[in-house]
Amino acid sequence: MKLRVLILAALTLSVPLLLTARYGEAIAQEDGASSPPGTSRSGMVTPAPNQQHFGGVIGTTIGQSLADWPKLARAPEGAPNILLIMLDDVGFAQLGSYGAHRIQTPNIDRLAKNGLRYSNFHTTPLCSPTRAAILTGRNHHSVAMGVITELSTGFPGYNGRMPLSHGMLSEVLMPAGWSTFALGKWHLTPVEDVNLAASRKWWPLGRGFDRYYGFLGGTTSRFIPWLTHDNHFVRPPATPKEGYHLLTDMVDKAREYILDVKHIAPDRPFFMYFSPGGTRAPHHVPEEWIARYKGQFDEGWDHYREQALERQIELGIAPAGTKLSPRDPSIPEWKNLTPQQRNVFAHQMEVFAAYVSFVDHHVGQLVQLLEELGQLDNTLILVTSDNGASIEGGPEGSPNEVLFFNNVQVSLDTIAASSDKWGGPETFPIYAAGWAWAGNTPFLRWKRDTTRGGTAEPMIVHWPAAIKARGEIRTQFTHAIDVVPTVLDLLDMEMPASINGVAQAPMEGVSFASTFANPDAELQREAQYFEMAGRRAIYHDGWRAYAPWTFGQEITPEDLADPKWMLFNVKEDFSESTDVADKYPEKLEELRRLWWTQAGRFNVLPLDGRAVIRQAEPRPQMAAPRSRYVYHAGAGEVSSAVAANVLNRSHTITADVVIPDGGAEGVLLAQGGRFAGYSFFVKGDRLHYVHNYLGLEEYSVTSSVELPIGAVKLRYEFERSAPPNLAAGKGSPGIGRLYIDGSQVAEMEIPVTVPLAFSLSGEGLCVGWDSQSPAASAYHDEFPFSGTIRQVVVDLAN
Repeated sequence: MKLRVLILAALTLSVPLLLTARYGEAIAQEDGASSPPGTSRSGMVTPAPNQQHFGGVIGTTIGQSLADWPKLARAPEGAPNILLIMLDDVGFAQLGSYGAHRIQTPNIDRLAKNGLRYSNFHTTPLCSPTRAAILTGRNHHSVAMGVITELSTGFPGYNGRMPLSHGMLSEVLMPAGWSTFALGKWHLTPVEDVNLAASRKWWPLGRGFDRYYGFLGGTTSRFIPWLTHDNHFVRPPATPKEGYHLLTDMVDKAREYILDVKHIAPDRPFFMYFSPGGTRAPHHVPEEWIARYKGQFDEGWDHYREQALERQIELGIAPAGTKLSPRDPSIPEWKNLTPQQRNVFAHQMEVFAAYVSFVDHHVGQLVQLLEELGQLDNTLILVTSDNGASIEGGPEGSPNEVLFFNNVQVSLDTIAASSDKWGGPETFPIYAAGWAWAGNTPFLRWKRDTTRGGTAEPMIVHWPAAIKARGEIRTQFTHAIDVVPTVLDLLDMEMPASINGVAQAPMEGVSFASTFANPDAELQREAQYFEMAGRRAIYHDGWRAYAPWTFGQEITPEDLADPKWMLFNVKEDFSESTDVADKYPEKLEELRRLWWTQAGRFNVLPLDGRAVIRQAEPRPQMAAPRSRYVYHAGAGEVSSAVAANVLNRSHTITADVVIPDGGAEGVLLAQGGRFAGYSFFVKGDRLHYVHNYLGLEEYSVTSSVELPIGAVKLRYEFERSAPPNLAAGKGSPGIGRLYIDGSQVAEMEIPVTVPLAFSLSGEGLCVGWDSQSPAASAYHDEFPFSGTIRQVVVDLAN
């Protein structure tokens, strides 16, 4: 080979034609002329500075050249697959292997039995922040995800745009030879970028994943989901009547993605981020699964707590002698509830338990696939949840979680009327807060709070090929930011100095890989702060300080001048049952100061206690501000974050259409769906407008005359009569009017409108059809318009 290279080099000395690296053209040179740019004096082509390294020889002909292909990335031989299963709103006591009372999770429990369980693992108290932390190895404020994307604000720790300098695990593993897949809930894209015109920089494929299938937002219907496949929106492949459920669809796609790789490159490992969205609301589950739990929770949430703690101590998850944390004042004793309350709330828990088991079943399907492929032993599986169990259902639960995000709580009679449909596609349900409190046994409080009830989560690690321990428990303090450092440590890798040319910030977590073999391993970590919507906490060396705050209340400087903190010695008080702040004031002051130090370091400031009201804040848009929006049929749906915002303002919707001979019907413009929204449509030769107030009431305006044939201008006009009362869940009232070719044909008072959000699950603005669930009960499915829509214009008042 060396001889051949020397001969080829010698031949090129007298060759007058040289191949330029940039254009691939032969350029004639006279004897004795100086070498052109890109060539050496020997006449060989030299690579341009930005080209890949080329180790071959380029002559003027193929016979005088020696090829050298760019190397394809290959993981080290024997490298493991990595499966990160991110459950959603699962409390510390809601899996069998963590003491769940009567909730069956045999598949996850099997992983725990053959792996390790961590009893002191922590996350942030909310979805997006934990997902950002667990995928990057940095604190949530460091990656601009101080709160969920829907509540982002224009500050470095909160703007929802995860900096490229804080690379994800996928961005490290993909160029190192792993195939990378994300499935299910993402919730890491700024809401203003969840649209088909946006850059995909903050979509999964923009952050190192080869494939994606799931939903980009915080939640969606599990029966009629708003789906994204790779970089585009897609409709579900079947309907609820045909047996469709998102979980089954996700596992099918996971199987497809794994097999697509293994068929081509059997030894190539994969990293799969599997985020089923369960058990976050809506608690959607097939009826036959619900029936299995009939009567199982009639004893109530107090009994659940007692039984769960007893089981946790028996399993070794909680130390012997652990006491239940005190009852939260907002949670009534079960024995004091009315018979109607008990019946309604017990059924809500039956549906939730069925949902947990349904999620577990699909985790089992995924594990079974790995077994069938002979991949299970060498797959590192991590199972956890993003935060504690959720109280977003309020004190009595809710048949429609969109109510919570609009500050509305409905009566028990309204809730009871939905019981027979609870868990089906006609509801968007979540259970009463008492069940969340019980689900976080033995800790204080719940999701959104920085108590252990909001942040202490199950963590199961399963890797038979490398972990010899079976069924053991580890007690070291660990956190979501430790997962990436641990995985890289196990792979004998480091975070690259740069990713795609962007210099990388240091990791902020520490590896807990040493605990796999050594149950007493000490982790070299510093203090860990917590913060969410003004609620603060910090852990250091067995002590935990916590500052309560009323969710939704704005924080003032005066509030900070008189801080109210609690202190717990968690080495002796696992459940945070006893506040020792008065006994150890110096320790509390030390931790308070340490919290403020970390707050400055990790972009936590400014503190903001506001909650769902933040949805109303304007956010950056691709287009310049405008009050006139022109839409055409034939496009995908427009997400609510970038659609014409008609909430709480006067506006008109004008559709230029052509009605063919024989008439036409269908949706002209719709936004939202069954649980909140509006629709402007034609049916029965008449023009209609429906405002769906949170699934509670439909205000319908219908034309008094039939539509003419031919070109016609149809208009809906809303005249606001008063400002909204957002705190009370009431959007602006007003008068709705319909016009045909300029003539008024209907008028109706609309006493209340949707105040803050039409949907949590997509269901954006659609021209000529209605996506997902119908916004009006007058029609079914998408109800496409059968005439011609030339354009629809939405004009907004100030």
